[in-house]
Amino acid sequence: EMQLEKEAANLREDSLNTKSQTKLKKYNKRLKLIDSLIQSGNKPEWMVLTVLPILPPDLRPLVPLDGGRFATSDLNDLYRRVINRNNRLGRLLELDAPEIIVRNEKRMLQEAVDSLIDNGRRGRAVMGNNRRPLKSIADMIKGKQGRFRQNLLGKRVDYSGRSVIVCGPYLKLHQCGLPKKMALELFKPFMYNRLIAKGLASTIKAAKKMVESEVPEVWDILEKVVHQHPVLLNRAPTLHRLGIQAFEPLLIEGKAIQLHPLVCGAFNADFDGDQMAVHVPLSEEAQLEARTLMLASNNVLHLASGEPIIVPSQDVILGLYYMTRDKINQKGEGMIFVNPAEALNAYESGAATLHAKVKLRIQEYEKVDGKYQPTTKRIVDTTVGRAIFSKILPAGLSFDLINEAISKKVVSNLIHVCYQTQELKDTVIFADQMMYMGFQYSTKSGISFCSNDMTIPDTKAGMIEEAEAQVKDVQKQYSQGVVTDGERYNKVIDIWSRTSEKVAKAMMDEIGFEDFINADGKTEKLASFNSVYMMADSGARGSPAQMRQLAGMRGLMAKPDGSIIETPITSNFREGLNNMQYFISTHGARKGLADTALKTANSGYLTRRLVDVGQDLVVNEFDCGTENGLIKKATIEGGNIVQTLGAAVLGRVMAEDVLVPDSTEVFLAKGHLVTLEDKDKINELGVESIKARSTITCDTRYGVCSACYGNDMARGHQIGVGEAVGVIAAQSIGEPGTQLTMRTFHIGGAASASTAISSVNINTDGVAHLEGMKSITNANGDLVVISRSAEVTIRNTRGQEVERYKIPYGAIVHVQDGGAVKAKDKIADWDPHTHPIISEQSGRVVFVDFVEGVTVNKNTDPLTGLTFFEMIDEAERSAAAKGLKPLIKMVDEKDSEMVLSTHYLPSTVKINLEDNQVITAGEVLAKIPKDQSKTSDITGGLPRVADLFEARKAKDHSILAETSGVISFGSPTKSKDRLIITSKEGEATEMMIHKWRQINVFDGETVEKGDVVSDGPSNPHDILRLLGVEALANYVVKEVQNVYRLQGVNISDKHIEVIVKQMLRKVEVLDAGDSSFVNGETAEYARVIDTNKQLAAQGKDPVVYQRLLMGITKASLATESFISAASFQETTRVLTEASTTGRVDTLQGLKENVIVGRLIPAGTGFKYHQEKRAKRAESIMQTADAEAALSAQLSEAEEATEG
Repeated sequence: EMQLEKEAANLREDSLNTKSQTKLKKYNKRLKLIDSLIQSGNKPEWMVLTVLPILPPDLRPLVPLDGGRFATSDLNDLYRRVINRNNRLGRLLELDAPEIIVRNEKRMLQEAVDSLIDNGRRGRAVMGNNRRPLKSIADMIKGKQGRFRQNLLGKRVDYSGRSVIVCGPYLKLHQCGLPKKMALELFKPFMYNRLIAKGLASTIKAAKKMVESEVPEVWDILEKVVHQHPVLLNRAPTLHRLGIQAFEPLLIEGKAIQLHPLVCGAFNADFDGDQMAVHVPLSEEAQLEARTLMLASNNVLHLASGEPIIVPSQDVILGLYYMTRDKINQKGEGMIFVNPAEALNAYESGAATLHAKVKLRIQEYEKVDGKYQPTTKRIVDTTVGRAIFSKILPAGLSFDLINEAISKKVVSNLIHVCYQTQELKDTVIFADQMMYMGFQYSTKSGISFCSNDMTIPDTKAGMIEEAEAQVKDVQKQYSQGVVTDGERYNKVIDIWSRTSEKVAKAMMDEIGFEDFINADGKTEKLASFNSVYMMADSGARGSPAQMRQLAGMRGLMAKPDGSIIETPITSNFREGLNNMQYFISTHGARKGLADTALKTANSGYLTRRLVDVGQDLVVNEFDCGTENGLIKKATIEGGNIVQTLGAAVLGRVMAEDVLVPDSTEVFLAKGHLVTLEDKDKINELGVESIKARSTITCDTRYGVCSACYGNDMARGHQIGVGEAVGVIAAQSIGEPGTQLTMRTFHIGGAASASTAISSVNINTDGVAHLEGMKSITNANGDLVVISRSAEVTIRNTRGQEVERYKIPYGAIVHVQDGGAVKAKDKIADWDPHTHPIISEQSGRVVFVDFVEGVTVNKNTDPLTGLTFFEMIDEAERSAAAKGLKPLIKMVDEKDSEMVLSTHYLPSTVKINLEDNQVITAGEVLAKIPKDQSKTSDITGGLPRVADLFEARKAKDHSILAETSGVISFGSPTKSKDRLIITSKEGEATEMMIHKWRQINVFDGETVEKGDVVSDGPSNPHDILRLLGVEALANYVVKEVQNVYRLQGVNISDKHIEVIVKQMLRKVEVLDAGDSSFVNGETAEYARVIDTNKQLAAQGKDPVVYQRLLMGITKASLATESFISAASFQETTRVLTEASTTGRVDTLQGLKENVIVGRLIPAGTGFKYHQEKRAKRAESIMQTADAEAALSAQLSEAEEATEG
């Protein structure tokens, strides 16, 4: 028998004495298991089964089929094998059979038991008679069809039905049309109750008969039963909570459910045969919740971004756009109307057309005591259509908001402003009115679509001829050997990309403008009424990119691997494609379709992992009182501001006072929640950065606090306690997943090669600032950039940063730091097709190991007549070159022994210098050609998001400096270079880097901890370890946002931060101090913090730890709750671990409560659990008091007897 305590003590001693890392890991693993066995009271000998429990027969039924055969559960077969082998082994032992036979039988018995418990885990799976593996006990629990996911997390419900959906344009937003037949079936119990109460039926049976025979009274009663009883509509796949919403049913004839057009966006539904399910909430509480929380008219905002989701689209937009356009010289031009009703009369009686320019007197409103009161009137220039539209505008919304052609953006903004300034009810009524009006006028517009609407520009043929001539020139240069094949390919792609853009522009000018005759009889070129243009311009349907394919040229196409075919499709769909062009089109398009199918599954799996990691994060308290937060800044890419600082902190609580720039005046106090007005003010004042509370820095023990989270995106006010923010975050990130690409695929595989950028021209006047820029001045007096993270920022006259550009290594910068610049100035340029290596000092070049024909080839450029060296690829070098390492040394001009710098050269490099040539600082030593241009992004889309959340290390990830100090190189090994960083204190840190990695730093350079030493994709684990939690949070948020922004998806940073918080739940214990943790153990962050508080109070040594970043899958499996982990993945492993270590599940999260069938501790269930907890604590206190009183009495009695 094992003595666990003794074994544990031995292991602790061994782990202190050993130097080997592998042994230490083994000891710690063993120690953890033994510790948990001691704690749980499990004995090691119990791990061996001597008795096999048998499942009750009802759970493994034997069903007789007709024809005398039986259908049986697989378990019976597995049990039968165990019993047979066990009995045979017993008999063999009785007969004293030879050892070899007994041993064989024992092995077979072991195999039989193994396959009963988990078939296929050891050896080959046991097959049934249909050549399928038998379903063992473990198989019944795990997987999608297992007990957890099939029966516990999701169940089938009664009182539900499903049918096809059709459009219900006359419905109000909170209504849906429910077929009578369906309603009768769904509301049966309510019907029976009502029939009996009314005395129409005496018993349930009679009521049932009446309902089934559908007598006329039944329909009257159904009307009453259904009145104001909300039903839930759900469309699969339910990607976010708006996939299930409540509506009040209206009874209709027919068999299809009618759905309100404005909620299609939220359900992602269309009327091409989609089906929806209806569920009836039965209890009073359920009805109340459905009405208050789930009614469609209460869910106006999108939970991911806080933008309106109840936004008209397609026909409605087209109708509103058409009625609000203006046209010159129309009937009724110049009329003046006293109010919108008069304008409507004029239009309906034919006195004025919809687009005529007129004057209108409008009423202004002002807010007094929370109500809008009419004030002054004024006259505005507008059109008849806009005057009619203003009839439905709620009081208090400015007429100026709609005094333009109304596109989708304007409508979205209108609803947003309305939601912010008006009551919810007004917003919903306004949206409905807009829909009715949009349908009416898009019908009246009579907009159609014919082939002549797609006008092909006359200049197209000339442009294509010109491009073909340029391509021929490039081809000629290649055949003369002037350019390499890669450069030729890049240039050809560039030429065609530019031509495609030019043709598209010509087409847009052609379609977008037409000639009108004005009042003076002269022609004017104005925005056209071409139907295709109107559909695209209003945002109703189609995009410039699709119009380009219809009437411009289809352009370049991508192959399935993402590379671009250099023959473009010069014709468009109106002209038609020839065989060759059609084939090229289909080649890339098929990949697009295959991707879409894969994407859905991948996106669903990502959502599932996100939900699993975020499911137990609930808002638990109002304020945790922390002073920490993240520093937020505006996001600026190139010349445009992607996200202003105001937008970045909107709906967040300030972690510290925000001051007005250049003064001590407090503008936003600490603890203030940023509102819309504040947002505009922040942008006006030009605040640089703001420290805002964030869930990542929240100190709440389980869950987060309301102040760190800030606003509830879907409601527009501070989030309430009990809200399940983790699940909301998961849905917000997962739902747009299907819109992301698998790689970067655009319209039918039409390629979008970004034309190579080779310079920076700015858009605004201001002052240039150089950030992170190390540079040297070359012979011409210009700055040459020699750092990898250089950026130029432009600040406007108010000192606000408005533009930010990344400047690559080797670029020439034409401005000084703090220098004034003008709009359109070129501030930097560089060669986009090569990576240069720049000399940083003046001196003489010495070639080492340059052997012609062995390590290098000498070639001549036919254009310029200059000679250059080209490296021979290492793989292609002969045996003679094995020991040679070609490199360039820079030595002092006078003293050739004094080496200034050494440059190792990669194999594809070109060198335009001669040996012993004298050069000045800032000149190019060598050029490395860039790879061929692929479609814009290498891993974009969904895989990139998954990589970020799984915290995967990329292949060849960037190498960061482990500490701050001065760089030097030590003696290299066979395959690695030794990089040494010496800190100010003189401590040396060594880093071993593969020789094929290009090292960006050189001898004697000073680096900061976390600086990039060798380029590559960032490794999030390194960022966390070297730069801290805040840098990591900013990195993940930025990278995820880049992917979504590319697809035009807007998600609040909060949601990404919530998931990052869950990824940072664990720490690694470096030194356990006086705690019960084991060194090297992974522990819950909150637990370690708690332990440290207790240790500090007792004056003991605290735990020293390091934060860990876990991928979402790993984090879900490492949660404290074993029930939740088991229902996610690797069920068997989780359950065996939990049982051996005697884990306890405190049912803290949502999933585990659903599985055991309790109310979830979120939303309305949060309070219920809180009250239960309080009651339990109270009863424990009472029991303790009673016990104390009793023991006091007893001791008194004892004393009395003794006395």
